[in-house]
Amino acid sequence: MAPTYDVSVNYNSAITPGKGLKIGVLALQGDVREHLKALADCGATAVSVRRPSELAAVDGLIIPGGESTTMDKLSRIFGLREPLRERIQAGLPVYGSCAGMILLANEIADPATDLAGNPQQTLGGLDVTVRRNAFGRQVDSFETELDFTALAPAGQAETPMHAVFIRAPWVERVGAGVQVLASVKLPEAGQNDRIDFEVRAVAVRSRHLLATSFHPEVTGERRIHELFIRMIRGEA
Repeated sequence: MAPTYDVSVNYNSAITPGKGLKIGVLALQGDVREHLKALADCGATAVSVRRPSELAAVDGLIIPGGESTTMDKLSRIFGLREPLRERIQAGLPVYGSCAGMILLANEIADPATDLAGNPQQTLGGLDVTVRRNAFGRQVDSFETELDFTALAPAGQAETPMHAVFIRAPWVERVGAGVQVLASVKLPEAGQNDRIDFEVRAVAVRSRHLLATSFHPEVTGERRIHELFIRMIRGEA
């Protein structure tokens, strides 16, 4: 059985945007537990997804941060790659964080290659080009305040979001129908020679797909998860 989180633990019962929803976190590798906790804090039934049968039972899915190449390989081993692609194409709401953004992208500017020289594959669905580890190595990780479009529910004021970037990708190209929700102005983002004076997109959305370069699950920030829940409900 896939584990679920008890939403009565460390949870404010007055705030239940996710009540009645079953939302999965792809549990092949990465920040699985942190996203499960974030979903539970929002009132959703949060479950790990490792099998096609578990994927078929969720209202939405989060692909967490981690190693995109490892997730790609494990998705094949667990028989999840094609079911994931099919559900994404069929309109399943999916949120990808960091490595999850890479896996949702249609194109990678600098894909990793296997021993035979074959470039890594993505699940696709999001018409963007991303660059892996774009902000630099682990030592170049940074935190910043972001202006995030359409984050607050209707009628509420938008406020900046504190974002943590860890070996993060950025978006170099957005296709038609892709909305940029947040960007980082460079070189304020970091202090390495890969950064120039351009602005890079770090949060994007296209219909039922949402992706961020950063990790809201590690800071206790819940507004991204709440936005994703509104997307699942058709309220955003």
